[in-house]
Amino acid sequence: HVKKYTDEKREHFMTEEEVQRLWTTLDACEAAGSESLSAITAYRLLILTDCRLSEIQKLKWEYIRPNGLFLPNSKTGARKIAIGREVHDLLARLPDGDGNPYVLPGTLPGAHITDLQKPWQRIRKRAGLEGLRIHDLRHSFASFALANGLTLAEIGKLLGHTQVQTTARYANLAEKHVDAAADRVSGVIGRLVRGE
Repeated sequence: HVKKYTDEKREHFMTEEEVQRLWTTLDACEAAGSESLSAITAYRLLILTDCRLSEIQKLKWEYIRPNGLFLPNSKTGARKIAIGREVHDLLARLPDGDGNPYVLPGTLPGAHITDLQKPWQRIRKRAGLEGLRIHDLRHSFASFALANGLTLAEIGKLLGHTQVQTTARYANLAEKHVDAAADRVSGVIGRLVRGE
C-alpha cells in the first residue's frame, strides 16, 4: 500500500551549439582564472569521454595508457575506457601534480578534487545552460555517438553498461536518427527516379 516513487527522467541531450557555448565558457574561465584548472579539466573530460563523474574525479595518472583509461574499480567493476586524440592532448597539457597520484588534484595534498557541483552551477549559469546537469554530459556523449552512426550495442559498450535495458533509454534518440536517415535515402531515390 506504499505509493511507488515516480522516477522522472530529466535527461538533456546537448546540441552542438550548447557544447560550443559550454566549451567557450570553460576557455573564458580558464583564461580569467575564475575556476580551478582541476574543475575546468573535469568538465572537459566529461564532455569528451563517456566517463562518470566519480571516474573523472578519482582518475589517477597510473590509469592512463596510450590506448585508453584503465579503471580498476568503476561502478560496474574494472573498466577500459577508449579515449580519442582530444583527450590525450588535454591530459598532456596538465601539470604532473607534484607527486599527487590524481590527475585532478583537490585542495588537500595528495587528494583528488571533490566538489564539482558549486563550480558547475557558476559555469553553467555563465554559459546560459542553467538546467544542464553534470550527468547530462555523459548522455550527450551517447547522443553524439548515435548521431555519428554508432549502434545502441556499441554505445552500451562505450558507456560500460552491463544491462541492455540501461542503454535502451537511447532508443527514442536512435529512432529520430533512423527517421532522418530514411528521409535522406528516400530523397536520394526520389531525385534519381525524377532524373534530377
